[in-house]
Amino acid sequence: MKHLLPALLLTLLVGSPASAQSSSEAAAAAKPEAFLLLPEPRTMGSSRSMKPRGASETVLTPAREIPDSPGLAPYDAESFAKLGISPESFAQRARRVADALLASLQPDWVYDEQGKLSYAVFRGERPIYACLLCAPSLPRLFEKAFGEEIWLVAPDRHALYVFPPHEATLQDFSADLAERFLTDPYAASCEIFSWKKGLVDPVVIGSFKP
Repeated sequence: MKHLLPALLLTLLVGSPASAQSSSEAAAAAKPEAFLLLPEPRTMGSSRSMKPRGASETVLTPAREIPDSPGLAPYDAESFAKLGISPESFAQRARRVADALLASLQPDWVYDEQGKLSYAVFRGERPIYACLLCAPSLPRLFEKAFGEEIWLVAPDRHALYVFPPHEATLQDFSADLAERFLTDPYAASCEIFSWKKGLVDPVVIGSFKP
């Protein structure tokens, strides 16, 4: 996959401040989350990070929300040790947290000029949206719209895109995704995840980075 949505949809992906601030986001911001799996570049990972299946450039790092900028902080060795759990146990709790967050949010549904559904996106100011990548209910939530497989993309911490498993749908969009990933100081992942019904976790199937 070299390029990933028709040009007329790029403005919807890049901008739309009103849609980014949905009322559901306010409901989800009740308390800082202490158990999050943060997708981030492999070079930013730690000994506590876990590698998603098929990934070569992405790790999932235990993280927590903090009151100060950037709003999210990976655990260092000392703070993680105080939790008294393994990275695997942390991941189990983080998946439950991601599912709870997902249930409190509503995606934006984006249609092409013919009125056909192109993709869905969760996005907002709170830096937890990429962490939704590990929510176990994602395939079930989008099964009616996209079928038994979905493709997931999280170029930065503030967005998670959900696509049907069609390369043509993504073909014209990779340049925009790559720009978001390469220019954001808190990039998440440059890889494309496939999550099929019945699988426990998503699997990396490609990358949008040039």
